[in-house]
This record gives sequence, C-alpha cells and structure tokens, in this order.
Amino acid sequence: MVGACIGVFLLAVLYEGLKMGRETLLRRSQVNVRYNSMPLPGADGTVLMETHKTVGQRMLSPAHFLQTVLHIVQVVVSYFLMLVFMTYNAYLCIAVAAGAGMGYFSVQLEEGSKARIPSHNWAGPGLLSWNSRRPPGYPKAFGRG
Repeated sequence: MVGACIGVFLLAVLYEGLKMGRETLLRRSQVNVRYNSMPLPGADGTVLMETHKTVGQRMLSPAHFLQTVLHIVQVVVSYFLMLVFMTYNAYLCIAVAAGAGMGYFSVQLEEGSKARIPSHNWAGPGLLSWNSRRPPGYPKAFGRG
C-alpha cells in the first residue's frame, strides 16, 4: 500500500509538471502575433482605439504535434488519477491531493514569477482587462489605468 501511495503521489506530481510543460511549450511555439485595432467612440466625442492581440500557431508543425501528444498523455493521466480517487481509499486520496499540491508548488518554484497561460480561459478578451494587455505606446481605454 505504501508503494501504491508513493506511485500515485509521483503520478500527481507528473500531472502538474505536464500542465506547466505544455504551457511553456505553447508560449515558445506561438507565431503570427497580430494586433487588431478597432476605433471606439468616447464619451466626450473623442475616438479611442481598442487593440486585441491575436496569436496563431501552425497546424502541421512539430511543436503542434508535440502539444497534441502531451495533451493525450495529460488526459490519460488525469483520468487515471480520477479513477484512483474514486476508489475512496483515504490513503490514495490523500496521495493524489498531496501530489497535486507538491507538483503545483514545485513547478511554480521553477517558473518563478513568469505569467501563466490559464488552462481554461472562458472569459475571453474584454475591456475590463484591456489596459493590462495593450501593446506599449497605445493609449489607455476609457481612462482606466
């Protein structure tokens, strides 16, 4: 049982490492960065420019193929961890949770203060966070800082 707990712990650490590794590879393989600008009327009759960053990736590139393979491995490992957790064995559940926590902690130590790409960003681009991602030299939208 101790060996199973250690194996599950290491698998959960591996899962967190896979997530961060995929994000790092994605950042390195991004190509075709474009900035799309759109004029917006201001409250006082002025015209403000809103800019969105569009990032593309080549479909038939080795980086995309590697991302696909790593995604498959990540999904298989996550389903395996879910099945282990669903045994409701307290020791194995603790090993999964502790491994995920240790993996996240250790990966964040390696990454330092680099910005992470969210795994699931359902919010999409919006005006609320526009000022934080505008290119240098573009004016601030709607007077926000």
